[in-house]
Formats: sequence, C-alpha cells, structure tokens
Amino acid sequence: MKLDRKIKLALDETRLLILGSQVLFGFLFQSVFQNAFETLSRSSQLLVCAALSLMVLSIGCLIAPSMQHRIVENGQSSVRLERAASHLAAWGLLPFIASLGLALFIVFERIFGVLAGSAVGVASAALAGFFWFGLAWLIGHNRRQTMAEDSAATPLSTKIEQMLTEARVIIPGCQALLGFQLIAMLTRGFDELPLEAKIVHAAGLCCVAIATILLMTPAALHRESYGGDDSESFLRLGSAFVIAASLPLALGIAADVHVVFLKITHSLEPSIAASVVLLITMLLLWYLYPIWLRQRRK
Repeated sequence: MKLDRKIKLALDETRLLILGSQVLFGFLFQSVFQNAFETLSRSSQLLVCAALSLMVLSIGCLIAPSMQHRIVENGQSSVRLERAASHLAAWGLLPFIASLGLALFIVFERIFGVLAGSAVGVASAALAGFFWFGLAWLIGHNRRQTMAEDSAATPLSTKIEQMLTEARVIIPGCQALLGFQLIAMLTRGFDELPLEAKIVHAAGLCCVAIATILLMTPAALHRESYGGDDSESFLRLGSAFVIAASLPLALGIAADVHVVFLKITHSLEPSIAASVVLLITMLLLWYLYPIWLRQRRK
C-alpha cells in the first residue's frame, strides 16, 4: 500500500476514534450540572474528575497526529508520521478504556449499588481492552511491512484531502464541548457557581466557538473562494487555520476542566492545578513536541 494511502487511512481511523469518544467526553462535562449529580456518593463525584482528566488525555493523543502532520511534515507523507499515528492511537485508547469503565461505574453505582457498578465498570473496561489490544496480541501476526521513505513529493490533491480530514478529526472535540458549554449556562447548577467560575466558563465557550469557526473555514474557503480546485495558497491557508484552531480548543478545554473541578471539589487550588496540568499536556502534544521534532529535523 502506498504511503499516502496509509496516512489517509490512519487519519480516518483516528477520526473514527474521536467520534467514539465524543459522547463520553460530552457526558463527563455535562454530568456535573445535572440535578442527579448531587445524589452521587462523594467518591463517585471525585471519580468524574478522574474520568474527565483521562478523556482529555485521550483526546490530546488522538489529535496529536494531525498537528504533527501540519507542523513537522508540512503536509508531506512520511513513515515517521504513519508510525507516530499508530502509537498515539494506541496511547489514546488506554485512558479511554479507564474513563469508560469509570463512567459506567458512576451511573450504575447510583442506581444499583457499588457491587453492580464495579462489575459493569470492570467488565466494560476489560471488554474494550480485549477487543482493542488483546485481540491484536492473540492474532500475533504483525502485518506492518518495512517501508522506505518515499522520496516522491505528496501530490497537492492528496495534501489538501488530508488537511480537510485533519479538520474533521479535531472538530468532534469542539462539537462535544461547545454543546456542553451552551447547555450548561441554562442549568440551575450553573446559576449556583461563583461569578469567577461563570466568567471562566464564558471565556472557555468563546475559545471553543473560535476554534469551531477556524476549523470550518477551510471547507468554506475551498467551496466559495477556490470553487473546489486544488491550490497551494489554499493548502497554506487551510493548514494555518487547522494549526491555529487547536490553541483556543486547548484553552477552552482547560477552562471548563477548571469549572468542573471547582464545582466538584469546592476548592480553587486543585481546580487550577488540574486545568494547568492538562493545558500544558495538550500544548506539549499539539505544539511543543511537534515544533521540537521539526527543529531537530532541520
């Protein structure tokens, strides 16, 4: 299989994983503002913090290949990127498995008790782990072939197709978060937040709205300004929008992590610490590490 095709498949598979995580990501944010959240045990409320942090790490790993493709490779296909996409997908699934098990434990524990919640949470995590990792180990045959670095330049049409796919990889994260942010502002739980937390949430909403606008711009430009034709100038513009959109997305996620942790813990210090640590992690995966790779390559 040609390298360009492998990269496109890797991006499509990452987009599928992002779509799978979208509902869980949105649920963990929205659960804190539901009326029944106050009826959860204190341990379950704190587990929401843990599950949410794990999902942010998962989203961070799944978006990272798109950022490396834009920043490190400048849209060019490479063996290094194909391998990095595979590794980051695997790393992204690990916290997803744990977060899924915790989320199911939380909802089942409330209705059926700790024993049933533990059984469902552990069973679901084990099932996901088996199908996502164990099955590959049982098959045991590594089909990956050694590929020489493709010296031929990636065609412009392929670069544009991959850039638009990368926008579709990132936008489900914006979609889940923007929906939560808008709905949360109409809940009773949001009215009970201190004014500072409401301001942080509003700032995060604006950041995610900006990220959504930036990610939708390449598709609009391609239709309206370029008539769907391939162009180097469109590729540069589209890549710039995709790269820029991840920064306000990271800021929006960190802002609402702060709000959620504050509502659960009622303490400012752990809320700030969690949001800052996760923000730095996302910036490291999406910007700092790719920039370091590009500089090392030069």
